[in-house]
Amino acid sequence: MTRPKRPHRQIHRISGQTYLWLAMLIFGASSAVTRKLTEIGAQHLIDHRNPISLCNVLFVGNLCALILLILIYGRQWNKATLKQISRKDWVSLTAVAILSGALAPGLIFQALALTGVNNVILVGRLEPPLTLALSVWLLRERVNIWEFIGAIAAFVGVILTIILQPPTATMMNMGGFGLGIGELLAAAGSVAIAASTIISKKHLSQIPLGIYSIFRTALGTVIFFLIALVLYGRDHFADALSPFLWQWMFLYGGLIVVVGQSFWIKGLKTSTVSTASLVSSFGPIVGILAAYLILGEAPTLPQYIGGSLILVGIFLSQVGTWRQTSSIASGKVSSTPAQQQVETGMGFKGI
Repeated sequence: MTRPKRPHRQIHRISGQTYLWLAMLIFGASSAVTRKLTEIGAQHLIDHRNPISLCNVLFVGNLCALILLILIYGRQWNKATLKQISRKDWVSLTAVAILSGALAPGLIFQALALTGVNNVILVGRLEPPLTLALSVWLLRERVNIWEFIGAIAAFVGVILTIILQPPTATMMNMGGFGLGIGELLAAAGSVAIAASTIISKKHLSQIPLGIYSIFRTALGTVIFFLIALVLYGRDHFADALSPFLWQWMFLYGGLIVVVGQSFWIKGLKTSTVSTASLVSSFGPIVGILAAYLILGEAPTLPQYIGGSLILVGIFLSQVGTWRQTSSIASGKVSSTPAQQQVETGMGFKGI
């Protein structure tokens, strides 16, 4: 009687891992794909303007993703569900939408315009140790020694990646060091994501995924649009209605946001915390490989130095995750807090 069940469970376990790996390939390549799209736009100028500018990618890409998210999760927006959300929850959702839906993507996209994709990927690894520190400080969460040492190693790796960059025209002098503006913007984006993660873990763990995703995407898009209008003027979105832009953005929003997130959530349902954490730890490696294969961007010496320390930190943190999950009888990733904990280490996921 038990033999038929074993292959059944094995099939689901393998299927869950496959979904996780597919999602990680999509997320890891998101930065390189974003840069590649702007290069495609530069080859198809409209009145000497790039229709696939980074601002247009973020704005129109979010609109396309919002349309697809509404089609998938729109049923969750019903009166019964909305009545269960308190005013405090809406305030927290608004804060998360501003931080992770508008501010962080805007900073990271601007960083992609000023520095290499590999720098953005590696500096983005500031988010996990920062989130860990904030979790200990604000949420009183406990961490083991392996996670602590891993976070320090990753943090040092990020700092070395920033300060060892060769001189460029977009650098600013701070305390005798030349710091790249693009790297600083990527670091600021990581801080915003870490802050939104803490808010989500503390206040939004019971909010349905559809309401969370749609509200964050919608409000984040509106806020980003208004900020861009103030900073750059009305002409900045002159090509926002270009059919050439929209056809690429439906592909981008559908693949990076909807397919990637759907694969990840599908994989989480049938995988353990340790498996999901292991898969997510390969994000930087996938991103750097994608930058090389898609853009021909090879790592530099500062990136090798900082990246090596970051990988050591990821490995040590992974050891801590294994030790922690092995002591827990139930390892299924079925709750939102566990999902958020795993996704903390994933970094930027496109939009």
